[in-house]
Amino acid sequence: MKSQTKGILSVCVTALLWGFLAIVVEVALRFIDAQTMVWFRFAFAATVLLLYFVFRKPNDLKNILKKFPPALLLAGICLGFNYYGYAKGLDYTSPSTTQVFIQMGPIMLAIVGVVFYKEKFNTKQLVGIIIAFCGLVLFYFNQLKVMVDESFNLGFLLIVFAAVSWVVYAINQKKLVKQYNTQLLNLFIYLIPALFYIPVANFSVFGNLNINQWLIMIFLGANTLLAYGFLAVALKHIEAYKVSIIITLNPIITVVVMSILYRMQVSWIQGEQLEPLSALGAILLLGGAVMSIYYSRLNFKDKKLPKH
Repeated sequence: MKSQTKGILSVCVTALLWGFLAIVVEVALRFIDAQTMVWFRFAFAATVLLLYFVFRKPNDLKNILKKFPPALLLAGICLGFNYYGYAKGLDYTSPSTTQVFIQMGPIMLAIVGVVFYKEKFNTKQLVGIIIAFCGLVLFYFNQLKVMVDESFNLGFLLIVFAAVSWVVYAINQKKLVKQYNTQLLNLFIYLIPALFYIPVANFSVFGNLNINQWLIMIFLGANTLLAYGFLAVALKHIEAYKVSIIITLNPIITVVVMSILYRMQVSWIQGEQLEPLSALGAILLLGGAVMSIYYSRLNFKDKKLPKH
């Protein structure tokens, strides 16, 4: 298989896993609280990677522990906040809404790069961000009208919190990948929040799960591990801006699946069909984000990091 093909297929797997993630999280929140679910996802992924490094690359593990980078601690904590904000925001909104709003993360990262790191910013990127902002405003106010529940605003703020947390994580991750193995970093980025959430996790809930619920939890844990694993492969074989563009389009998967479920009238989740103005806002937001990422390649080769 050609390197380019392998990279594209790998990032498509990541996009597919993340496209279904919001839907499965929504189902999981019916039988488990957000912090316990987040703990399980991180603990599952961290355990698998820890076993790998202990038995296959123990020297790499020893070397990073001898001089543990503070930026890695901050990255792990912020990704933990990102997962929690995402799950709670989803609890108050809907899968499609959450997937669209969370795309603020890559846009914020681009702005932070210009403001704080003096990265170059061309006119086409600026136009993309303006389009994305207009789409965000249109989508927000139309969804606010449709979802009359007062908790919608709280959900929106939690998703913004998740996006900001991801930006802080991504900035630190960008620095660390220059010095350390990606999967070694992922081990601690999963392990740190897994330890962080132990005091607030409700472990008694696991004794009451049935087989279907266990399968959902295992999917969520494997989703974290596999999505980032395929993402690392993709970044190895194709340019990061191409990876980012495909990842940014993953909400389309969520919206399409939720629309199908809406038509099927399934009982295990409430389907969702976006109104025309909401759909237009989502298209503008995603289109503006893709435009900004695409034209970023004119200034720098490998600055963008896809999200969670």
